[in-house]
Amino acid sequence: MNLLLDTHTLLWSLFEPKKLSSKVRTTISNRSNRSNRIYVSNISLWEISLKYAIKKLSLNNIQPDALPEKILESGFEFLEDSSNVFASFYKLPVISHADPFDRLIIWQAISNDMILISKDTHFKEYGSFGLQILW
Repeated sequence: MNLLLDTHTLLWSLFEPKKLSSKVRTTISNRSNRSNRIYVSNISLWEISLKYAIKKLSLNNIQPDALPEKILESGFEFLEDSSNVFASFYKLPVISHADPFDRLIIWQAISNDMILISKDTHFKEYGSFGLQILW
């Protein structure tokens, strides 16, 4: 299974794993045979860095530029997305959720046929467009 972490899921898995559902914790920890490949979008790093810079987010005694190494140490992979995914982003309608970071991650999951790991209940509105969610 190819899974994509939403930004909050990434942060919780790195710093506060008790906030994850038991289903998500089990899925994330079940990577021994590489059947579950878990990806992180660079969009999440951009979101974290931006929110950190404007003091809307604090990290556990690290700065955002230390996250890529921590992510790789955790066994996650970076999603290397194609320009076609970004160029076709206009196809995802704005329903009620207009956050550009979330919408880009939603579109990446749909375009790459990945399951998005997110607690965000607004994302369910995109199920009819192909979004699969795990929580």
